[in-house]
Amino acid sequence: MSILQALKQENLHFKDDKIGVIYPVYAGETPKIVLEFLEKATFETDYFYLILTYGKDDTDAPECIARLLEEKGRHVNYINSILMVDNYLPFFDMNEQRTMNKNIEQQIQQALQDIQNKKEEIPKATQAGRDFHASTKEIFAKNPELINGEQITVTDKCVGCGICTKVCPRGLFYVENNKAKRKQNTCEFCLACAQNCPSKAIITKIKDANSKVRYRHEKVSLKDIIETNQQV
Repeated sequence: MSILQALKQENLHFKDDKIGVIYPVYAGETPKIVLEFLEKATFETDYFYLILTYGKDDTDAPECIARLLEEKGRHVNYINSILMVDNYLPFFDMNEQRTMNKNIEQQIQQALQDIQNKKEEIPKATQAGRDFHASTKEIFAKNPELINGEQITVTDKCVGCGICTKVCPRGLFYVENNKAKRKQNTCEFCLACAQNCPSKAIITKIKDANSKVRYRHEKVSLKDIIETNQQV
């Protein structure tokens, strides 16, 4: 079930034998849209788990989200972090990321086996991970444009195809006079707009590590993303 679609429902109560939430880690942080969902949703289950995906370092993200949810009365039985492609365009070359052997399938299979067995585990972070998260939070507090979406720019390459209006999870794009425009300067900064723009017309102000290459998981189609969003 798509979190985006769930948020459009009035009843956010879920009941099942096992319930899990899967989301990407943004420099140690939980995406705002996921936090919104977790705040509004209730889960009736004996086994609640989280799968976090990350591209470089999951820092102390598992500890942080487990602690946050415990404070809200939601016990988390199991968390697993899966190392995947890092799609943060200003710092990472998508070609290089693709060539790295991150053993993604093996990680997924291990997580599935753990969930099947109802394993109980919250990974304990290293001090280095906690320090890295703290340092990035400090950097982003001083330079919010690095993470809040202000970097995103639509260039003259835009042909007004409207793909960005369909893949943005917040529906923040619209097309006017055959050019994509944004309703506001800040966003989730998930980079779905840039990664899926067929003209590569959406870039970041901090120069992309490789502006010629974009990334979408090989098992996920553009149609899949659009149907998940259903913005238009």
